[in-house]
Amino acid sequence: MASLIEKLTNAKRVVIKIGSALLVDGDTGELRKRWLVALAEDVAEMRARGQEVLIVSSGSIAMGRTVLGLPAGQLRLEESQAAAATGQVLLAHAYQEILGLVDLKIAQILLTLSDTEERRRYLNARSTLSTLLSLGSIPVINENDTVATSEIRYGDNDRLAARVAQMMGADCLVLLSDVDGLYDKDPTTNADATFLPEIHDLSDEIMAMGGGVQTAYGSGGMITKLKAAQIATQAGCSMIIASGKIRHPLQAIEKGDARFSCFVATDTPRTARKKWIAGSLSSAGTLTLDTGAEKALGNGKSLLPAGVTRIDGDFERGDLVTLISADGKELGRGLSNYSSEDAKLIIGHKSGEIADLLGYSGRDELVHRDEMALN
Repeated sequence: MASLIEKLTNAKRVVIKIGSALLVDGDTGELRKRWLVALAEDVAEMRARGQEVLIVSSGSIAMGRTVLGLPAGQLRLEESQAAAATGQVLLAHAYQEILGLVDLKIAQILLTLSDTEERRRYLNARSTLSTLLSLGSIPVINENDTVATSEIRYGDNDRLAARVAQMMGADCLVLLSDVDGLYDKDPTTNADATFLPEIHDLSDEIMAMGGGVQTAYGSGGMITKLKAAQIATQAGCSMIIASGKIRHPLQAIEKGDARFSCFVATDTPRTARKKWIAGSLSSAGTLTLDTGAEKALGNGKSLLPAGVTRIDGDFERGDLVTLISADGKELGRGLSNYSSEDAKLIIGHKSGEIADLLGYSGRDELVHRDEMALN
């Protein structure tokens, strides 16, 4: 158990997903303020020991429907969007007020799943989130339900949280839910259900334990959580499912006072990302390096514009490119921080000249070492 707890306590970057049922009273539609205060204290402890934290929070529709006087049960799409628009204001204010009590700064980010899956939007979202973390802020992320269509259905924030963890290279994802982990069958209807504390392989047998999304086994269905585990672990991020019904749920995990299931990633986020880069099939272009740049790469350095002598192909920022030595040998692959058009303007120049050459301040590296897989 201690090694599983360390997946959380030793993580440099953690994504915490909070289910709507934990945050909002189902009968009154009001925020569970004391619960959120306790969670804020947990997050403050994590920040104090140097961990970066991102929060993916449901709750806007649940809060907004009460304010608008919408009936219980299934809402029409336009009603869900109206409730989300109303509730998101209240939700953001609540996080700002309550996390502010423990001197935490927050920023609101609204995403749809396409923001984590379409390359251009993915890069922009990741850049914004990275900047917020570097400035000591805690991004509070929710789906942009005011414009989403098919995304508005329970369980999707599990998947969104996993995509955020993947995008941000998180070490640990915690799904705080109304269940305390994975069982081999629905424990609400099977008294002999067996609890599974540690999962290393998301086999067909394990996935079958999730059942369907209409089950009572978790507010969004256990299957959505298992699909989130697939996304997270493939990205090198371990994932924990734990009950959030108690006060201080994160502290309870850390102290060994709460039962949870941990889906253990075999790779680190950096290793998993490099494997993905190395295994990508289509390269959009090539960068030819001088001998100095080739040596720098061999020493674990990033590729700077000054070390590139030639560019071939037509590519955009974030596309995969092949790195070629001066004598034509393939050195590896990486993700370009610039389009081919802009890259051609800055190669052979020092990073300090980029702003003057392009008219904007871009990244110092043409390909960052963390976005590179060498042969």
